[in-house]
Amino acid sequence: MIIHPYTPSDQIAWDEFVLNHPEGRFFHLIGWKNVIEKTFGHKSYYLLAQNGSEIVGILPLFSVKSFLFGKSLTSIAFGTYGGVLAKNKDEEVAQSLLKEAIKITQKENLDYLELRNLFRREPNWPVKDLYYTFRGEIFPNLEDNLKAIPRKSRRMVRIGRDKYKLKSEIAKGNLLNEFYEIYAHSVHNLGSPVFPRALFKNFLQEFNNDCKILLVRNPEGKAIAGVMSFFYKDEVLPYYGGSLPEGKKMAANDFMYWELMKYGCEHGYKIFDFGRSKRGTGSFDFKKHWGFEPRPLYYQYYLHRLKEIPNISPINPKYQKKIEMWKKLPFALTKILGPMIVKYIP
Repeated sequence: MIIHPYTPSDQIAWDEFVLNHPEGRFFHLIGWKNVIEKTFGHKSYYLLAQNGSEIVGILPLFSVKSFLFGKSLTSIAFGTYGGVLAKNKDEEVAQSLLKEAIKITQKENLDYLELRNLFRREPNWPVKDLYYTFRGEIFPNLEDNLKAIPRKSRRMVRIGRDKYKLKSEIAKGNLLNEFYEIYAHSVHNLGSPVFPRALFKNFLQEFNNDCKILLVRNPEGKAIAGVMSFFYKDEVLPYYGGSLPEGKKMAANDFMYWELMKYGCEHGYKIFDFGRSKRGTGSFDFKKHWGFEPRPLYYQYYLHRLKEIPNISPINPKYQKKIEMWKKLPFALTKILGPMIVKYIP
């Protein structure tokens, strides 16, 4: 077995390995690498383990270096799930890939190596107890999906549909401008820096029909909520979403996610992956109220230049004043400054 860096000629074999691995995720695909490199310019270290001509393991990594937020090697940057994939869960393969990742961390003098695991991987590595994922079944029958939503959230869906006459529209790329304005407003209201528009444009171009935007419109046709979703095997992954303040008053978020679930049901998808949320946040509570059970994510760390797990989460108390200041900045200015900051918060 040998460990070697990924080359473009490996793309087909890499993606086939991901798609055929039971723990392979959308974020493991080479398309994610292409988008992050193209948008942010971060250096990648994608590693393959091969036995002869056969790929038996992979580990996708990104190096993100920031004066403010430190220097990290992450699997996988800006994604919910990453980490090692080894054929048949071969521990020798997994450990060989991790040893190579540790060597890179040490050679580049980075602060830490982070593995974003859906399951606990390394028994002796520290774990960040912060993120939870929400995954649930999409039933073949539309009515069964509606009944699975708790009564209060189901009522909100009907309020959006029946009282406010909201409509949805889903498409590949021609909704990008409207979506981006909604998303930028939404994260500004939360006090978070916004991603550049180019990120979403690059996702749409890279993933083609596996990336779509759903917009919610009021009776006058104005877009008031939107979500960009990824489609992977039998899964629907709403990933970037938001709404305008007026949309929240019309239950636009509940209506939006129902329309996306409905789309998934009608097109044969089986899993609704509601993504990750931080414990103690509004999005965490929203997903619980939709009947999704939170499941802890195991973000594990090899600490090189640090003595404790880094905490650059916005719920860290030391960032609260900065968040409140950000909310008060002019919206147009946040669209300029936000992308300069958020590229270093993977």
